Amino acid sequence: MSHRMLAINIDGTLLRSNGRLQKGIKEAVDFVKKRGVYITLVTNRNFPSAKKIAKALKLDGILVTHGGAFIASSIDQPIINRRISQEKTFNLVQVLENFECTIRILHERYSLGNRVNLNNNIVAKAVFNSGDPLFYPMQFVESLGDTLRDEPVSTPKIDVYFKEQEELERAKVTIENAFEGIHVYTDRKLKLEVVSEPMSKDKGLELLAGYLGIDWKEIVVIGDSSSDLKMIERAGLGVAMGNATDEVKRAAKWVTRTNDQNGVSYMVMTHFRKQLSITTNKQ
Repeated sequence: MSHRMLAINIDGTLLRSNGRLQKGIKEAVDFVKKRGVYITLVTNRNFPSAKKIAKALKLDGILVTHGGAFIASSIDQPIINRRISQEKTFNLVQVLENFECTIRILHERYSLGNRVNLNNNIVAKAVFNSGDPLFYPMQFVESLGDTLRDEPVSTPKIDVYFKEQEELERAKVTIENAFEGIHVYTDRKLKLEVVSEPMSKDKGLELLAGYLGIDWKEIVVIGDSSSDLKMIERAGLGVAMGNATDEVKRAAKWVTRTNDQNGVSYMVMTHFRKQLSITTNKQ
């Protein structure tokens, strides 16, 4: 079976734990592109942040971002743009503001959030470590609910950061019981993520593959976290990083090295070296 698409998660997969690209990844990506394989990034990050990484890898194709809710090669012409409505965004914030948390509304052009408690290093680090480029403005306000009442926002994704895991679990249950038409998940410790139902990474990748005329069995997926699990299960070749959760490793057909051991570069070069060049859709 020839694989026509390579889909790579970013955090914990493509990037090392220090936030930098793995050694040899640019050469590996170029090698795969020359063999006619379509490469995409599938991430919970916002589009500008993912686009910055894609540019560093010389990828100009379509990216699956915002947890599958915003799929595009250009911010002005998305092929998928599934948003949480203005009313639902406002109502979600109203509920979340009853919990001890930091809320970020991740619009594709900017981020809007309630003010960060910088005295809490865990929360502050989590909010600012997403690799947002300088051209992706981040604004923090005293009352997010009051701001949205005056200036409503419809968003692809909401990120919520907590100081305590127990508080996160309470908020998750409350939101799931109070709202329909949203997908709530937790992919990292102390972080809750909200997108419009039925969007998720695997749904976003499915839509992109369909758009390009590629079947699941023709896709290689590399990931490390719970939001990558369904993609890895459905792919023709699902690959887990050495630093992945045990659940993700059990679902994978291949467990590669960790992100700090250049696991993506190693796996890509090992696997695609054996595959003949193919003809595929435009990259």
